[in-house]
Amino acid sequence: MTTVQRRRLTRYAWLSIAAALATIALKSGAYFLTDSVGLLSDAVEASVNLVAAVMALAMLTVAARPADSSHAYGHSKAEYFSSGAEGTMILIAAISIAYAAIGRLVSPRPLERVGMGLGVSVAASAVNLTVALVLARAGRRHHSITLEADARHLMTDVWTSAGILIGVGATALTGWNTLDPLVALLVAANIVRTGVGIVRRSVLGLMDTALPEQDIVRVRGVLAAYTGSGIQFHALRTRQAGARRFVSLHVVVPGQWTVHLGHMFLEQIEEGIRRELPGTTVFTHLESLDDPASWEDVTLDRTPAPPPG
Repeated sequence: MTTVQRRRLTRYAWLSIAAALATIALKSGAYFLTDSVGLLSDAVEASVNLVAAVMALAMLTVAARPADSSHAYGHSKAEYFSSGAEGTMILIAAISIAYAAIGRLVSPRPLERVGMGLGVSVAASAVNLTVALVLARAGRRHHSITLEADARHLMTDVWTSAGILIGVGATALTGWNTLDPLVALLVAANIVRTGVGIVRRSVLGLMDTALPEQDIVRVRGVLAAYTGSGIQFHALRTRQAGARRFVSLHVVVPGQWTVHLGHMFLEQIEEGIRRELPGTTVFTHLESLDDPASWEDVTLDRTPAPPPG
């Protein structure tokens, strides 16, 4: 993906910010209408959505910067800070929701103007659902962990709101006021699960975790087409930094090959991998079948050469 294309992703962050502002207003209004701690938890999560969207905008802007002398591999990893921060904020929101719910569980209160409050909350959920679907599609298309995390967060908010609406409605129908904080506690537990998943994925990205198995299989499929006549491949390593994939490998060819022939062969392999996995930077290293040293650098740390004599 080009720098210009990466910059265009920021428009999705602006969409997320607009949706967060709208839902904060709507859900806060629903809480003030009903005095429901369940709807309060919904408004708190909407506030987290706003902070997360602003963070996503900042990190997408950084990730779009071209490579420079200090960041020769680009700035794609900035996206992991955004999704990691978003996951952390989700966990903080869950704690605040649980705190409010426990207080209301100890001292239950009847709900007010439930019908009007639920209507406002439904409108807010419709906004979140629409934006979540747009962000999820864009995240998959552009391989953006920031947009995917934001979409997953918004979808969690949609399901959360659905649960809260059912709980608040049931509270109004049955008069069992403790049901409202119980629903809020269930919401907090679900938010924790989502937040942990987002943080975990960010940590894996920062730790240079290998590409998904299906991507590695596709790389091996490209290499299989060139295997034969003594040609071998080893030291295949992969990682992902935001939207950019990295693949490195050693190509072992007959020793009598010329430099020109070897170079042309590597160009074909690299092009095949890039065609199979767009947005991939490929590093290849040419080695000779006739040189025993070609098998001394299969691991990350090269096998020390034996001392002379």
